[in-house]
Amino acid sequence: MRVLVTGASGFVGRSLCLRLLQNGWKTRGTLLANELPTALTAGISPVVIEPFGPTTFCENALKDMDVVIHLAARVHVMHDSSLNPLKEFRLTNTAGTIRLANQAASVGVKRFVFMSTIGVNGNASGRRAFTENDEPNPNNPYSISKLEAEIGLKEISERTGMEVVIVRAPLVYGPGNPGNFLFLLRIISKGIPLPLALFHNQKSFLYVNNLADALACCSTHPIAAGKTYLVSDGEDISTPELIRRSAYALGVPALLLPFPPSLMLLAGKLTGKGAAVSRLMCSLTVDSSKIRRELGWRPPFTMDEGLRETASWFNDVYVNKRENFRSRQR
Repeated sequence: MRVLVTGASGFVGRSLCLRLLQNGWKTRGTLLANELPTALTAGISPVVIEPFGPTTFCENALKDMDVVIHLAARVHVMHDSSLNPLKEFRLTNTAGTIRLANQAASVGVKRFVFMSTIGVNGNASGRRAFTENDEPNPNNPYSISKLEAEIGLKEISERTGMEVVIVRAPLVYGPGNPGNFLFLLRIISKGIPLPLALFHNQKSFLYVNNLADALACCSTHPIAAGKTYLVSDGEDISTPELIRRSAYALGVPALLLPFPPSLMLLAGKLTGKGAAVSRLMCSLTVDSSKIRRELGWRPPFTMDEGLRETASWFNDVYVNKRENFRSRQR
């Protein structure tokens, strides 16, 4: 197997590349001009490429590849200053993806695996978990651009015969995770009380090494061609339970306060954070039975194992370094 991984230096990309190397696959990873080859997992062949967009030349990276796993994307941008965020997301996530896929098909790539998002289904699942059969309901520029890329990829597959597999994931966590999950670990590790004890929502999560294994499976399994799969750890838990388990993995107490959710939502609206509080309170679960049933895929790691690995990384990178720094200051 010869595989090109875009976004290979990223959070998911590094774990995926390690998984592919373990399979013995010849793996090539994309880098931007300002990145060093050391940003890639050891053993990955680097190839420098322009940022993905409607005119990006990709054929050098695609030469002799059997499969493309496309992870590179413009992700959620905090405090986005763009005058037209949707346009910016479309340039990279929609036009860039379609450009890459067209070139992949033209040089004979057999399969294109696309990393999408559960946001294509919507921001909240309610009492019933999302499935692949639900009507798309993206609610932000990022998810809209991903849905449009999915539609474009299916059209390319029909026109060229290149197989396309789409994978949608909920929040991904693991060693090296950026964003909201890292922010949560920092709060828990510092012993800051969280007013979330009365939340009774349910959420799905996905350990990064489980995602890497699922992407590898989708790269080769014959039944996966032309399919869309929702992937998760297979265990849905509430926000308070996530905090308790994460605190246990970190070796610190979980400090949860019983603050009424209705008052918290009101406070969010008064401070302009109503949407963020609503996302925190809502349920967002996915039904991953299709990939298990059709491909025989099972997550190789439990959620508790994933949280332990994540906590170990966090303690090594953040807590232990912080304590060592304080000791030197004394």
